[in-house]
Formats: sequence, C-alpha cells, structure tokens
Amino acid sequence: MCRFCWFLSIVLAIAAAGLAWKFILSGETVPASDGRTAIVLEAGERDLVLAEMRAFLEAVQKVLDASVRGDVTAVAEAARAVGRAAAAPVPGSLLGKLPLGFKQLGFATHDGFDRLAMDVEALGDTAEVPERLAQLMNNCVGCHATFRLEVGAQ
Repeated sequence: MCRFCWFLSIVLAIAAAGLAWKFILSGETVPASDGRTAIVLEAGERDLVLAEMRAFLEAVQKVLDASVRGDVTAVAEAARAVGRAAAAPVPGSLLGKLPLGFKQLGFATHDGFDRLAMDVEALGDTAEVPERLAQLMNNCVGCHATFRLEVGAQ
C-alpha cells in the first residue's frame, strides 16, 4: 500500500507542477513574427487588458497635469485609481492565460502607482513625480517590447 501512496503522490506532484507551469508561468503564448511573445486571448479578454493599459496612460497624463499644477491631492487620486485595487476585477481565467513576466510587469506597475500616491501624500510635494513616472513608463516600454496581444480562434 505504501508504494501505491508514493506513486500517487509523485503523479499528483507532477500534475501540479504541470498545471503551475501552464497557468502561472507560461500562460497562453506563442512566438510572434516580430520576435515578441504573443499572448493569445479571446476578444473580450484582449479588450479588458487594452482598457487597463489605456487607464495607465490616462493616469500618466492626469498625474503629470496635476504635478505641473502642484496639486498633491489630484496626483494621489489619479495614481491610486490605477493602483493594485484596480487589478482586482481581472478574472482568474484571464490571469491563467498571461505569462509570468507580463503579470510581474503589470503588478509592479499597479504597485508603483500606489507607492507614488502614498509618497506624494506623505511628502506633500510633486517635485519627484516626473522621475517616478519615467521609472513607471519603463514597465510599459518593457512590456510592449516583449509582448503583444492576439485574438485566438474562438
């Protein structure tokens, strides 16, 4: 009986590792013709991801505008609007299709906006906003240089 238990444990561990590889690390990806990694999504999932990217871009514009005016409250509000709380409504089925590197860049960007909001409020100053946004934009540039979104056969 012990051999069977060990065998079953090994089979389950291999299955769990395979599922972790598929749904946590690799996602639904294929090599793209331009050298990037194509993430294969359904049309609605692609629309959701693109809407989140547009929200980041809108937040960058609002944060920059508010920082030029020295409006600490508006900077914090605009940054917090795309912080980690904004990532909450993403369905688990979509997260399973996104490769680990994409998720890491996305979560780091959400976290970066949250930190920007907290730091601006704590300091009461917008002087560091352009530098912080430049750092955050490195995530955007890196993501777009590495990944692209494609709609798969439905």
